[in-house]
Amino acid sequence: MNKGLIMTLETFFCTLTFSVFLISCNPERVRYTNELKQEMADSKIKRITNADLVETVDDLGGKVIAVVEKELTTQLQKTTDPAERAKICQLQNLPRTKAIAERYALDIRLLGEADIQNKALTAKEREILDAYLYSAKQKQSPISNIQKLTDTTYVYNKPVPLSNPICDVCFGKQETPFAVWHLGFNKREVVRRMSASVKKKKA
Repeated sequence: MNKGLIMTLETFFCTLTFSVFLISCNPERVRYTNELKQEMADSKIKRITNADLVETVDDLGGKVIAVVEKELTTQLQKTTDPAERAKICQLQNLPRTKAIAERYALDIRLLGEADIQNKALTAKEREILDAYLYSAKQKQSPISNIQKLTDTTYVYNKPVPLSNPICDVCFGKQETPFAVWHLGFNKREVVRRMSASVKKKKA
C-alpha cells in the first residue's frame, strides 16, 4: 500500500478516536446536543396556528379543571377544621393537583373577588374576573375564557359553579361567593403536548 495513503489513514483514525474521546469525556457537550435537538423540535411551532393552540388549551384546560375541582371538593368535604380548609383552598395538600401542575408546567390558582384588585394579574385578567363577578350576581351560567397574554403565555379561566361548596367554603366572606380557576399555560409545553399527541396517532 502507498506509504502516503497509510499515513493519511492513520491520521484520520487518530483524529476520529480523539474526537470520540472528547465527546465521551464531555457530558456537557452531549447535554447541549440534546438541548439543541429539543430547540430544533420546538422551532416547528411555526407550523401551528394560534387557533390550534387555543383549541388545545381549551381541551386540556377543561380536562385539568375537572380533575382538580373534583379533588378540591372531595378534600374540603373531609374536614370542618377552618385552618385545614384554608390550606386546601390555597391548593395545598392536593397531590393530584400538584402532580398535574408539574407534569404540564401549569400555574394553577383559585381566584376570588379580591383578586379583581390583584396587581399581580394583568389588567385584562382583572377585567375578566370583574365580568365573571357580574355574571355570578346575575345568576348566569359560567363559561370558560382563554386569553393570550404574551407570545409565550396563555391563560385559561373558568368559574366554579355557584352550587359547588368551593365557592362558599373558600370565598364565603365575599358579598357574592364565587371562585374562578386560573390555569397559566406555557406555549412551548402546549406545543410539546400537541407534538406528542400527533406522534401517538401516527403510531
